[in-house]
Formats: sequence, C-alpha cells, structure tokens
Amino acid sequence: MCGWLQKSERLLVAEPCATGIAIIACGALAKELQALRRLNNWQHIHLSCLDAELHNHPEKIADKLRSRIDQLRPQYAQLFVGYADCGSGGAIDALCEEYGLARLPGAHCYAFFAGEAQFSAMAEAEPGTFYLTDFLARHFERLIIRGYRLDKHPELKEMLFANYTKLTYLAQTEDIDVLDKAQSAAAYLGLPFSSHYTGYSGLESALKNKLIAKVG
Repeated sequence: MCGWLQKSERLLVAEPCATGIAIIACGALAKELQALRRLNNWQHIHLSCLDAELHNHPEKIADKLRSRIDQLRPQYAQLFVGYADCGSGGAIDALCEEYGLARLPGAHCYAFFAGEAQFSAMAEAEPGTFYLTDFLARHFERLIIRGYRLDKHPELKEMLFANYTKLTYLAQTEDIDVLDKAQSAAAYLGLPFSSHYTGYSGLESALKNKLIAKVG
C-alpha cells in the first residue's frame, strides 16, 4: 500500500509504489509539503526528503539527489525535484536536464515561499537582507550557530554577517513561538527585524504549476 514512512523530522522516505509521483525535496520543506498534501488530498504524491543540513553544503546536493533519483525511479511513474537552485551553482539544473525532471522555481526557497515577483522586489529594495523561513527560524541554533561553528568561534559571526543590514522572517505559519525564535535570531546577529507572512500559497502554486497540472 502506498504511503509515507516518517523516519525523523529531517528524513521522510516513501514506501514503494508502482504508480504515483515522488517529490525528492529538501528536509526543510517536509512540514510544508506534508501540510499541502493533506490540505489538497494529494494521495498520489509521496515524499522523500534529503537531510536539511545540506543547506550548509549546497555543493553536495546534486550528488545526493542523483542517488535518491536512481533509487526511486523504478518505483514511481514520475519524479519531481523539490529544490530550487539552492546555491548549487546550476548543478541541480544540470541534473534535472539529464534526467528530464522539473524542479521548484527560483534561486532558493525564499523565492517560491514569497512568490518570485514579490521576493525579487523585496530583494532589490533591500539587498542586504538575511532571510529566515519557519524551518530556519526553528533550527537557527543547529543550522546557523552550530552549523557554522559560531558557538566555538564567535569571531566568525562578524565575518560571515558583516554585510547584512536586516533580518526578514518569511513566515509560513502564524506561530508565536517561531516568531520569537526569529526575533531571537535577529538579536543574536545584531540585525533589525521584520516579518512578512507568506503562508503556503507560493509553494502550493509552484507545485500546481510545475507538477500537478502535468498529471491532472
């Protein structure tokens, strides 16, 4: 029977299924993709997520994707790459072209959460902005502070973030606890804070435009 097996927050692996669609995505999108699957009753869509800590090592994403694609291709009628370029320098696009797969639009997740046009306008108006999503706000300490070893080498903080002028939290949910974490992240970095509610609409539209319409 088709379905999802949840191994951890960072890894979801789809059960084998002779038909249907598998989305191979960044673990940072797992919560949002699960929510959209439930809300839209996308029973034919299954999820396989790579470790979200690849966020700190974008040069490794394409190779990890290749391994997962090769693993899942025999099991599903269609695969979809749930990544934007994500700092891979075009490696994800090259992989998608090689396998004939589509991916999420834009350079990174901020663009499809906010909508590409709106995010481009925000980025152009304030180019020195550091962005957080719900996932990055919840896991700021693990991915940013410990991920970049700022806990052991606090002098690196100024080097890494000296060119940022503000922090903007792109909120997928109206969660006070996550908002507090985002504000704490801004305080830790010494940056002015702002928030912008995106909900799931940008990601939902991207999936419908890139994936759902092709199989509807």
